[in-house]
Amino acid sequence: MNQSECLTVQQIQAEAESLGFFLCGVSKPDPTPFFDHFQNWVGRGLHAGMSYLARPDTLARRANPQEMLPGACTLISLAIPYPPASQAPDSPIPSGGGRVASYAWGLDYHDILPPLLEQLVEKLGEIGKPFRYKIFTDSAPLLERGFAAKAGLGWIGKNSCLIHPRLGSYFLLAEILTDLDLKLVSPVITDHCGTCTRCLDACPTGCIRADRTLDSARCISYLTIENKTAIPANLQPLLGDWVFGCDICQEVCPWNQAFAPLALSNPFQSHPSGAWVDLAQELQQPERVFVEKYQGRPIARTRHTGWLRNCLVAAGNCSSPALQPLLVDHLLHNSVPMLRIQAGQALHRHPSPQAVELLSQALAAEPDAEVQLALQNLLNALSG
Repeated sequence: MNQSECLTVQQIQAEAESLGFFLCGVSKPDPTPFFDHFQNWVGRGLHAGMSYLARPDTLARRANPQEMLPGACTLISLAIPYPPASQAPDSPIPSGGGRVASYAWGLDYHDILPPLLEQLVEKLGEIGKPFRYKIFTDSAPLLERGFAAKAGLGWIGKNSCLIHPRLGSYFLLAEILTDLDLKLVSPVITDHCGTCTRCLDACPTGCIRADRTLDSARCISYLTIENKTAIPANLQPLLGDWVFGCDICQEVCPWNQAFAPLALSNPFQSHPSGAWVDLAQELQQPERVFVEKYQGRPIARTRHTGWLRNCLVAAGNCSSPALQPLLVDHLLHNSVPMLRIQAGQALHRHPSPQAVELLSQALAAEPDAEVQLALQNLLNALSG
């Protein structure tokens, strides 16, 4: 009796469903055409500052996942839902709000999913023979969406998200790479985007490309999460009130508007109250409070400096007068030069007749040459 006779895909799917995974499929972890697409994307520099994506060692593992587990012959792809953006409150909080992508309304999936995967492996081990495995949750050089599509969990849409025809795209992916030899039973779902271009048309920064890739350097999610440097001045107005991630291309997708589930298991303890943050409060809290408040949540990934950067940009795009003194305070007193620049640029966009006077005062007191140049450029733009 071999391993595949001891354990079936149907049994794996049933056990996965009991743990909250609403999609499960299997594929062979051999090289796929998706790698050529990814390598071409990296080759054109569209991965922006995510240099780890272009490292030769990670490219080799993306090309052949078996390098991460010699002898592996099956990749189990799983999907678990999170609340759709449509569950967010209809309006921001009165004092001016910063918007958070819906996957981040609760706990960090990097902490929640690995224990669930280990539970699944344990359950499967009780049914069949022991097997070798490695688990992944956006934590290894694996083409998750490509293999999930290969396993029948959906198709890769024009916005580069994986889309299921009855469940939309508000879900996170996880994988188990194993030496179990399972029979492939998951039919591949064909593309259903058709002629629709809603995601391309709605993206405020134009980061979605016609070849179903993203220009990361223009993507709001990249700019507010993965990006560790200043947000370019020309893109700041386009970020609107987003302070962590972005849901726009998913919100406008017809498959989400028609089918995104509203009532499902919630291992991330997500709540619609996490959809917005009070910008005034966030701009005033010290790093110690930030660390305590967001421990175990995705927002912690930005660290305090990145979070303040995002909140300053959103405050500059907000018309609330209560935010102007906070912009001035960061412009004059923040110890991080990048944040003084972001505060100055936000003040420049803020509706304020005192902008020229405030920026001039800041320039006169500014010790850093790079910040001086940025402030002078802002003053030149205002006077021109």
